[in-house]
Amino acid sequence: MRLFSSASRFLSLLLPLLFAAASHSPGARVEALEIPGETLKDNPLRDPVRRRVALILPEKPQEVERLVFYLPGYGGSSEDALRDRVTFPRVVEQLATEGLPLGIVVVDCRNRWGGSQYLNSPAQGNYADYVCNEILPLVESRLGLKLKADQRVVAGHSSGGYGAVMLGMQRRDLFGHVVAIAPDGDFEVTCRDWFVDPQLTRLTEADIAAIQNGPRSVAQGKGGLVELVAGLSAAFAPVGPEAPGKSHWILDGRGQLRQDVWGQWLQVDPLRILRKNPDAFAATQSVYLEGTAQDSLLNNVAARNMYEVLRKRPGRSAHHEPPGGHNHAVPERLARGLEWTFNKPMREIPLPGSR
Repeated sequence: MRLFSSASRFLSLLLPLLFAAASHSPGARVEALEIPGETLKDNPLRDPVRRRVALILPEKPQEVERLVFYLPGYGGSSEDALRDRVTFPRVVEQLATEGLPLGIVVVDCRNRWGGSQYLNSPAQGNYADYVCNEILPLVESRLGLKLKADQRVVAGHSSGGYGAVMLGMQRRDLFGHVVAIAPDGDFEVTCRDWFVDPQLTRLTEADIAAIQNGPRSVAQGKGGLVELVAGLSAAFAPVGPEAPGKSHWILDGRGQLRQDVWGQWLQVDPLRILRKNPDAFAATQSVYLEGTAQDSLLNNVAARNMYEVLRKRPGRSAHHEPPGGHNHAVPERLARGLEWTFNKPMREIPLPGSR
């Protein structure tokens, strides 16, 4: 999850470093496909229903036999991919030259706070169902494909990596492969320290009520961490179906952690889920977990600890910890994970500042 930078800013910083030498567009094509959003109708935050996905296809789309459903990090969406005509097309073209023609589908699962974590929740709407039950069949119908699970990958970075792990476990029937780049998880390590930050601890009961009753009214003026926690609360700690759009705040009016609400967060911590049920992934699924060695958000620790559980199960899994920070060389890290998934030689990840 990216605390203080939007996906568009991330791309604007990353692209000059990765692709400054590129003077032409790759042969891959980028298309927009509008999704009606039947799954999101009447969502409790009144977020937009009709949205677009970005389809990135190789120069010869008729050769596509596999699809990657890519979940962007917190605040990111398909709209970033539709504006950027270099990053994903270059990945697709590079893989096609390796004999791996596939398409990448970039989704839009933002909510008014920033991101939905790709979960179903009565406090935000059913974004897991939106990806699995609406986007997936519409895309495959549009492309004339009838794929099996082992021809589909769910992949993502940061919050999208979290979504990839969760959807991989929840929809084993749909996704035969998971590629999770710097996935959120191990909340005791990656999230717990947030809750002593003065941005949160100084909120009064009136502030908290304003957040719960009117999203953005308080959070916009309080900064990125407040908005992030409000968004994660909608995903992780809903009040329930009887109170659509409402979530439990993680701290009380004295700035103390509410253990019952923290328990709700931990119930959707993928590391906790895997430790309780090492067979949460099917033995037939391949799972690639990765986090950079200098990840300031410690998502590399989450990836490493999830792998320590998975490596003991039957089935195929891998873990890598390349150099760099949270947002370093994400396109190449995605390509590397896809190469591993389909048994291709894996590229080296460039050192930070080497391009």
